[in-house]
Amino acid sequence: MSREKIPALWLALMVAGTSLSALAAEPMTVYKSQYCGCCEQWVKHMQDNGFELKVVNTEQLEPIKVQHGVTPQLASCHTALVDGYVVEGHVPAADVRRMLEQKPAIRGLTIPGMPQSAPGMDIPGQAYKVLAIDEAGQTAVWASYPG
Repeated sequence: MSREKIPALWLALMVAGTSLSALAAEPMTVYKSQYCGCCEQWVKHMQDNGFELKVVNTEQLEPIKVQHGVTPQLASCHTALVDGYVVEGHVPAADVRRMLEQKPAIRGLTIPGMPQSAPGMDIPGQAYKVLAIDEAGQTAVWASYPG
């Protein structure tokens, strides 16, 4: 390969390698218990899908959820914040990416509880829905997964 082509190739590789994380202006901050294995697996899922994460281990998750409008009915085991949105629970990376691309007027996304088929749980068989939370706290289906 000629020397002239190397900088162009390097630039293309750099752009391709950062395209997923470039959707977010800053890293996603994930608040989770240090003792939760499924939270660790979701963190890995997000990193494997190009997200840059800052992980904060804490046992004081309720105040974070309350501050960001996550009611007990919408709660799960961890809470993430990215570009002004809340991501509650085991939301697939593709749904977070779509939210960041579309920038809808919502508070964020949630999968209430801990469905066994969701990313980080990874046990097939249970259908689940990703819900969008609007500013009034109402929900609508963002995506459905068969399990």
